[in-house]
Amino acid sequence: MPLLRYLCLGLLLLPWTVHADVVKPALVEISVYADGHYEVELRASIEALLTGINARYKNTKDAPTSAQYDVLRHLPPEQLLERFKPFEPELLREIALRFDGRRATPSVERVKIPQRGYTKIPRISVILLTGQVPRDARQLTWYYPARFGDNAVRVRQVDRKAQKYHWSEWQWIRDDSTSQPFSITEIANPRHFTDVVREYVVAGYKHILPRGMDHILFILGLYLFAARIRPLLWQVTMFTIAHTITLGLAVYGWVQLPAAVVQPLIALSIAYVGVENLWHRQLHKSRLALVFGFGLLHGIGFASMLSDFGMPKNAFATALVSFNVGVELGQISIIFGAWALTGLWFGRRDWYRPLVVVPFSLLISVIALYWFWDRLEWDALRAL
Repeated sequence: MPLLRYLCLGLLLLPWTVHADVVKPALVEISVYADGHYEVELRASIEALLTGINARYKNTKDAPTSAQYDVLRHLPPEQLLERFKPFEPELLREIALRFDGRRATPSVERVKIPQRGYTKIPRISVILLTGQVPRDARQLTWYYPARFGDNAVRVRQVDRKAQKYHWSEWQWIRDDSTSQPFSITEIANPRHFTDVVREYVVAGYKHILPRGMDHILFILGLYLFAARIRPLLWQVTMFTIAHTITLGLAVYGWVQLPAAVVQPLIALSIAYVGVENLWHRQLHKSRLALVFGFGLLHGIGFASMLSDFGMPKNAFATALVSFNVGVELGQISIIFGAWALTGLWFGRRDWYRPLVVVPFSLLISVIALYWFWDRLEWDALRAL
């Protein structure tokens, strides 16, 4: 079966393509205040900026400067800040914020670098730029060079005295181009309910497809256990309820676990699901309990993405529910895609288990165990 051989080859190659740091796009929020000043909050990896690692690379290990990147990500904040200071003029020279076509001259107000912590995931720093808005300006554009990486930008208009504000939509820029103009004359009510829903549903979906390889393999492991719909729905329901609980608790700050613990355990949960597929043929309550427990763990992983993306204070609950809906749509897409490739055609054949379920479950477990070992960081664990 050529299709199965190709799929097996793809799974075998996954450990070498996803274990390193992914290159995240910069998130840019530009706030324009009624009193005439603006703030640009740039969330990005300073380590990647200093070493020229951008979206050309699927992960940092592909870059020729990966060794320098690894050195920088182990530095404490104060030392990394010292390395960043000489880079500030280049950053200000290369970015371009324009009001009605006139280039602004922002200055670096402050740079907030988190503690190095768990170095297996990118450390996102916050660079705050400030300046004055030209009188009677009506729109702005933003440019972030492709050599710094992809970026997503949105604009917030704020009138603190009147307690009014207006959020724009995100613009995702993946080439070396300037954003479309943002109007800055629309201080009004908060974003409409449907705008928040659409934005966070899309964010949740993209967190699963194509970016969430952890969760893709976990859902595939659940699917392989039983291509029949009833036991599959029981498992997915348990997983959904569980990750919804911890996603909400973690985003609100009521449940927190360090990434040095969460990330290896997520990999271990994927490995366990694959291994259990080899030994069990029927759905038991113990399986549902384990899936529920793993869902609690994965929910904390979802929350880390939301913290990077940001949550609107005025529509927190709407954004949280919408993100979760997007996650569920992503999971349904995985299940439907797997079923269309396998279950629809030969899910009830006698050879389905020995030729599909067993080898693919074994591959998922091997990949996940590799991830588990790769994500362990003893220094971070000892520091807890």
